[in-house]
Amino acid sequence: MKIAVTSGKGGTGKTTIATMLAYSCDNPQYIDCDAEEPNGHLFLKPRIERVEPFNVLVPKINEDICTFCGKCAEACVYKALVVMGEPLKKTMFFDDLCHSCGACAYVCPVEGALVEMPQEVGKFKFGKAGHIDFVMGELNIGEASATQLIANLKKRYMDESKTVILDSPPGTSCTVVETIEGSDYVLLVTEPTPFGLSDLKLSVELVRNMGLKFGIVVNKHEEGNSLIDDYARDENIEILFRLPFSEDFARSYSKGELPFEEFKDDFKGLLKRIEERV
Repeated sequence: MKIAVTSGKGGTGKTTIATMLAYSCDNPQYIDCDAEEPNGHLFLKPRIERVEPFNVLVPKINEDICTFCGKCAEACVYKALVVMGEPLKKTMFFDDLCHSCGACAYVCPVEGALVEMPQEVGKFKFGKAGHIDFVMGELNIGEASATQLIANLKKRYMDESKTVILDSPPGTSCTVVETIEGSDYVLLVTEPTPFGLSDLKLSVELVRNMGLKFGIVVNKHEEGNSLIDDYARDENIEILFRLPFSEDFARSYSKGELPFEEFKDDFKGLLKRIEERV
């Protein structure tokens, strides 16, 4: 079973829920797909056993052969290539804009004028955190997009014989879509504030458009605050779990510690509810 944990904004407790859920599973694989700012390792504290580079293919122009016809630049919808013909005879490549789609190499009419070369843009890290199989994607600083890294991370290393917990990036961008696509269930983590509700609505729209099963987890829940409950009732969305607001919890979180054992039974109950709905 594949469970994605996401949120419409950062700071709602997405990684808190994802790591505590992974800890409470019997046979879990935790995959941190928040590659631009992964922080699941701060709480699970895995022993990293292996690191692999992640490379993408980028074009390299051989200007001794290139005819400067401009077909590669025309094919690049991201404007990563600029070709200047006579009299300059120069090709410029902007790697920050390149999405490694391969269109430029496909349309180039001159053999050897444009070849694709590997370029490292991130890393995959693997290890163990107790009984948890830990996998993490990490984008190199300055790289523009983590979408391909996440896609490869899921395709190559996701172990579907386990209960897979996918810790998604926040928001509703392409990286989130790539992370939650194909999941059996999506947990939408929110907090009972106007900002939390506003971004929750965006996440609900996204998962509905993708046709995914989903439910809500309310973090920092306080008795008497019905903001999320009222919205969920109006939209006929199930709230699966409420993690209460706690000053002690906040203190431990700030130290990179989570009360895994204290809430283990609660998260086992959450996992059972998810299984029933899947």
